[in-house]
Amino acid sequence: MKYILLFFLLLPFSVFAIPADVSPCFTPGERCDMQIIGAIDNAQRMIEVQAYQLTSTPISIALERANRRGVKVQIILDKTQDRKKGYSPALYFHDLGIPVWIDRKVTIAHNKVIIIDDKIVITGSYNFSANAQKRNAENLLIIKSDIVAKAYEDNYNKRLKVSFQVLD
Repeated sequence: MKYILLFFLLLPFSVFAIPADVSPCFTPGERCDMQIIGAIDNAQRMIEVQAYQLTSTPISIALERANRRGVKVQIILDKTQDRKKGYSPALYFHDLGIPVWIDRKVTIAHNKVIIIDDKIVITGSYNFSANAQKRNAENLLIIKSDIVAKAYEDNYNKRLKVSFQVLD
């Protein structure tokens, strides 16, 4: 189900309506992972990910496919995703040649955001994990708006500046 929403940006003495095409998704019951994968698979130029968790195999594989077809993929992860023992999403993506940064400047980098081609934002409570799809009650919004994407991109760049890149 898609909705056309007007986001209202409140600034001192002014209100701006921002038109956006918004598709909500909820788990359990809906395949939010497939909506995320579809958006990733349709990316043409760039994908920027901010994730508290990025352990979903299907989403990870979609990001890998995008990277292989020449889409610029880069990722900011919470420090919990840069593990020295066991599976490390940070090292997994780094080993694929995808630039990865770790946001250690905050207690928890709890964002769950994917920005695609400067016009699509995927966000909500949905962690990019199997549990989000299979076990949890989660929500997800896919927002098509270059104005909303710009706001998220600005925040992404602020977090990127204070994050540390995973290097060899």
